[in-house]
Amino acid sequence: MGLCPALLSAVDEQGYATPTAIQVEAIPAILRGNDVLASAPTGSGKTAAFALPLLQYWLEGRRDQRPRPVSALILVPTRELATQVGDTLQALAQTLPAAVKVAALFGGVSINPQMQALRGGADFVVATPGRLLDLIDHNAIDIGGTTTLVLDEADRLLDMGFADEIGRILDLLPVRRQNLFFSATFPHAVRTLAGQLLYDPLRIDVPATATDEPAIRQRAIEVDAGRRTLLLRHLLRENGWERVLVFVASKLAADRVATKLYRAGIDAAPFHGECSQGMRSQVLADFKASRLQVLVATDVAARGIDISQLPVVLNYDLPRSPVDYTHRIGRTGRAGETGLAISFVSADTDAHFRLIEKRQHCRVPRERIPGFEPVETATAPADAPSNGGIKGKRPSKKDKLRQLAARGE
Repeated sequence: MGLCPALLSAVDEQGYATPTAIQVEAIPAILRGNDVLASAPTGSGKTAAFALPLLQYWLEGRRDQRPRPVSALILVPTRELATQVGDTLQALAQTLPAAVKVAALFGGVSINPQMQALRGGADFVVATPGRLLDLIDHNAIDIGGTTTLVLDEADRLLDMGFADEIGRILDLLPVRRQNLFFSATFPHAVRTLAGQLLYDPLRIDVPATATDEPAIRQRAIEVDAGRRTLLLRHLLRENGWERVLVFVASKLAADRVATKLYRAGIDAAPFHGECSQGMRSQVLADFKASRLQVLVATDVAARGIDISQLPVVLNYDLPRSPVDYTHRIGRTGRAGETGLAISFVSADTDAHFRLIEKRQHCRVPRERIPGFEPVETATAPADAPSNGGIKGKRPSKKDKLRQLAARGE
């Protein structure tokens, strides 16, 4: 695919035996200088698909400049993904004949250490949009010479309301540059932005195949909403799972459920956007090391977090969209492992779960656990108008963005 020997050595050391489908198509195209609009399933190797050619670009054109100019800017939606992409770049750069400086920039932590880390510049910057703009406003970084822009998980970036920040960043970048969009889905907002920014892009669409699909067994357990925590405790005791990632709808719910489990003698902790970065890093490390049995998380943990050998994912609250459902349950059954995904379904959320099943082209049989049989009935008819999700009657910011995208605004 045109990679130099040093990068081939890095690929070998990282244990990449053969290139994935997205890498086969994307790497030569990026090396040719094409703009790329790519879609590929979770776990398809897309980070290496853009990291390897960007490293080769840098190696071929590096100059002993001080401060170092930013060669590539990679925008990501979350702190965890910023760290993960930065780590991948560092790992692949270990065999190169010159030292590469990678800066991972994100909010939730003090800005001062990141400003100090940027002294002397950086070759690669992986950043969340808000923190990048903060550092630009502090004159800590200059992106005026960037040659490549990557939007990683572009759908998530726009879905989380970063459109205004991305617009400001684009105004600061050089007009002549290479643009790479990687996205799990291509909603209207992503297509519109791609149409504005990409020049004659190569469109790469790598669908999930039977061999790509993780071995995830899905279960749907019917339970009244008020008894979900008791049922969760029962399942933890009965099955003895070493680790369980529990998804809830809000930061308040994450704190509340984690507290109830902890008081019941279960090692549990919350994980959401209002936790400090230090707390998030420590909690995630404890969970990966099995020092925590239960991580109660919002959708901030649905993407960009790779937890090896995670046996169970449980939807305490259903996600708003089928796409979010796919990313949630995709945290288990990774790298050839098998996994279990459980969803709690109440009378009021049954219609929403049927929609998820329809979009996923699957049917998950309903189960009832003795002693936890539901008695409640739906408070609204199944054909009632959509209220924009299951978390409440008022549409959220995400719902409003989806509505604007659907209308083409």
